[in-house]
Amino acid sequence: MYNSEEMLLEMKGICKRFPGVVALDKVDFFIRKGEVHVLMGENGAGKSTLIKILTGIYKLDEGEILFDGKPLNPVDALDVQRKGISTIYQEISLIPQLSVAENIFLGREFRNKGLIDWKRTRQEAKKLLDDMGMDIDVTRPVESYGTAIQQMIALARATWLKAKLVVMDEATSSMDDDEVRVLFSIIHRLKAQGISILFISHRLNEVFEIADRITILKDGVRVGEYRSGELTRLQLITKMVGHDASEILSQATVREKKRFPDYVEARNIRSGVKLNGVNLTIGRGEVVGLAGLLGSGRTELARILFGADARDEGEILIDGAPVHFRLPAQAIGKGFAFCSEDRKVEGILPNMSVRDNMLIACMGKVNRHGIVSPQRQREMVQKYIDAVRIKTPSMEQNISNLSGGNQQKVLLARWLCMKPDLLILDEPTRGIDVGAKKEIEELIREIASQGISILLISSEFEELVRNCDRLVVVREGHNVGELQGAEINEENIMRVIAQEKKREAV
Repeated sequence: MYNSEEMLLEMKGICKRFPGVVALDKVDFFIRKGEVHVLMGENGAGKSTLIKILTGIYKLDEGEILFDGKPLNPVDALDVQRKGISTIYQEISLIPQLSVAENIFLGREFRNKGLIDWKRTRQEAKKLLDDMGMDIDVTRPVESYGTAIQQMIALARATWLKAKLVVMDEATSSMDDDEVRVLFSIIHRLKAQGISILFISHRLNEVFEIADRITILKDGVRVGEYRSGELTRLQLITKMVGHDASEILSQATVREKKRFPDYVEARNIRSGVKLNGVNLTIGRGEVVGLAGLLGSGRTELARILFGADARDEGEILIDGAPVHFRLPAQAIGKGFAFCSEDRKVEGILPNMSVRDNMLIACMGKVNRHGIVSPQRQREMVQKYIDAVRIKTPSMEQNISNLSGGNQQKVLLARWLCMKPDLLILDEPTRGIDVGAKKEIEELIREIASQGISILLISSEFEELVRNCDRLVVVREGHNVGELQGAEINEENIMRVIAQEKKREAV
């Protein structure tokens, strides 16, 4: 039982249906005043649907919502914001070209005699950020700051709007540990002010650190609500996936050192201030991991390999022969494929179907003499839906209606249709749950067993340990170490990075 007086948000009997899918089935969800409540579940469990109903993006089919004791019938996101609910998404909703101060007070600027009072606007922005422990230049454009700072700016805007509830949907997915600690200190300040936080994250360590309570969804149904101290890590995952999760948490046996035939080599790659002489080799059928902190140059190197960005110096060789890609199409022609870090911006085509998203890179394989064969399209799409285990009611389903993990599988299938020789995966499991993560990792190993080379970039050291034959550690744009076989473990990765820091401090 619960005390209605202590509740800020009450969502009762929430139902939402889409064609062929029951996304939410009589879900109850409650948030108390001044608490951090974490919403957990696998991709496809219904978390995003519940949030979209709360924030006015979707209309509920059944149920009722009470906010601060009053009925809430969300019209749209702006209506919900006016009533005291602010949302901070993984994809930051700020205007990059405007200043920090302009973004914080956008639509609510201070005025003097009808004109915007820029001096006061900047002063109030500075004061607001100072109160949050952030010392930044509020006159600079938002785009000049990194993702973590932008999330803090979005949070500052939410507090200025006098939010009673702040929804944080995967807000930490692009942050390193230090940045997460800063964010958590701000969350504790907000909590002390009586502001509630609805927090969604797939990082289990974060959940146990920040949560007062945890609600778990599975397949659109509420599994239960728990105090964070009531569950162990294993119990939490088991409730999310519906079966014993011991194997998900166990690490795969580290492969012994093995010699792979030479395939791709990058020598002394330099680009601006991001890359300062990186070297990388990838053998045929080898899974090579790139480890390093945010800003170490991992993504920049991947984009240069794929021809998405130009290099200032250095060379790339395939089977010993130099190549120079000026466009991704040239890299694709040589058998390269790239799943980028931001699948929503650079990956999926949100208004198109699963079928179209999968086939867009390989239309040449489903046409004869310039005529597209619908039958060959369906056969190829179904083949890869089955092969990578995509959960979708139909290949005609809009991809934006799929969970993050299934969207990622569609992108993998898109490139597998091309039968690549090298698959570059930049944060392939970011923002997806542990069950889907396990499936993606199994696919990575299956793909490598077929002789396809893989360059795996991940901020999660555990993921690299489980899946890589060899690991290259980079820091500030240059190599600082390499691990192979049994040498690959989290302790060694951190040791290599820490040793480099120590040398720089001398």
